[in-house]
Amino acid sequence: MLDRTRPHIAFRPDVLERQAGQTEFTRPIWDYLDITASEDRIRKGRRALREHRALFNALEARFGVESEVVAAIWGIETGYGTIRGDVPVLSALATLAWRGRRAAYFETEFIAALRLVQTGKMRLEEMNGSWAGALGHGQFMPSSILEFAVDFDGDRRLGLCDDDPTDGLASIANYLAKHAWKPGQPWGLEVRLPEGFDLGLTGRDHVAPASVWAKTGVTAADGTALPDYGHGSILLPAGARGPALLVLQNFHVLTSYNRADAYAIAVGHLADRLAGGKPFRQPWPTDEPVLNRAEILELQQRLTRAGFDTFGADGLIGRRTRRALRGWQAARGLPADSHPSAGALAALRAEQAGERFEP
Repeated sequence: MLDRTRPHIAFRPDVLERQAGQTEFTRPIWDYLDITASEDRIRKGRRALREHRALFNALEARFGVESEVVAAIWGIETGYGTIRGDVPVLSALATLAWRGRRAAYFETEFIAALRLVQTGKMRLEEMNGSWAGALGHGQFMPSSILEFAVDFDGDRRLGLCDDDPTDGLASIANYLAKHAWKPGQPWGLEVRLPEGFDLGLTGRDHVAPASVWAKTGVTAADGTALPDYGHGSILLPAGARGPALLVLQNFHVLTSYNRADAYAIAVGHLADRLAGGKPFRQPWPTDEPVLNRAEILELQQRLTRAGFDTFGADGLIGRRTRRALRGWQAARGLPADSHPSAGALAALRAEQAGERFEP
C-alpha cells in the first residue's frame, strides 16, 4: 500500500496557507452570506432543482431531507458540482497531519483515505478535492465517506466524484438523516426581539421551547406569533444590531456537517431562498469595523486575563470565546450579545489600562 501511494504524496505549503484563511472564521458573516447565498447561486440552485427533480424527489422520499437543503449544501460546497477541487487529497491530508491545526484529526482522515484506496471504494486517480481533504459533490471527508456514502444508483461503487451527482447528493441526504434531521422542521427562522430583551439569554447555551420564547415577547420577524417548532436557541451572529435567529434542531445537524455557525446559517438561508423565501429583514451592520485575526487573539487573551477564560487563544471566534465575552459583558453591565466587536476590544483595553470605563 505504501509503495503504491507514496508517489501521490507531497508536502503542500499552499494547503497550510488556505487553512489559515478559512472563510467561515475570518470574513464577517454578511460578506460570507453575500457569496454563499448570492442571487447567482440562488438562480443556479433553482435550475439544478428543476433539472434533477426526479432525483431530488427520490432522495426526499428515501431520507426525509428537504430537496432545497441538499441542494444548498451542494451549491455551497461545489457550486452545484462545478468546482469539486483539484488538490491531491493524500498530499493535502499528509500536510495537515504534519503541520496544520488539528493535526490529530487530519492524521485520522489520512488513514481513512488510505483505507478508501485499500478497499477499492475509491481510485487514486480520482482522489482530488479540496485543500482540506474533502471529496466529491458534497465535499465529504474520507472518514465520512467510509461511514455515510451511499451507492444510490445501484452500480456497486461510490461515485461521489463522478460528474453524475446521484451518489454525491444521496450521500449528503444520508449524512443529514443519520445525524437526526427532522423532516418538516426548518433549520431556524429570523425573529424580532422585544425592547429590553435580556441579551444574556442568547447563545447556544440557552435552549427553551418556542412557547417560552413567545412569553418573553419574541415574535417572528414580521411581528406575527412565533411558530411552535419546539426547542431552540436565539443567536445574534452579528451582535445586537444584526438579525436575531431562533435556531432549532436542524441547525445543529448542519453544524455536524461543518462546525462553523456561519456555514449552518448560510446553508439554511440558501435553502430558504431556493424554496422561495425572502432575504433577512433586519439589515446586517456592514458599517461596523471587523476584527482581524491578531485583534481576535488579543481579545481572547484579555478576556482570559480578566477572569473569563477562552480556553486558549488562537485568533478564531468559537463558542468558548463567545461564552467568555458574554460573561464579561454581563459582568460589566454591557449588552451581553457575545459579539466580538471593535468596541468590546476597546473597552477591554481601557479597563486593563486602568482608564475610566463607561458601560
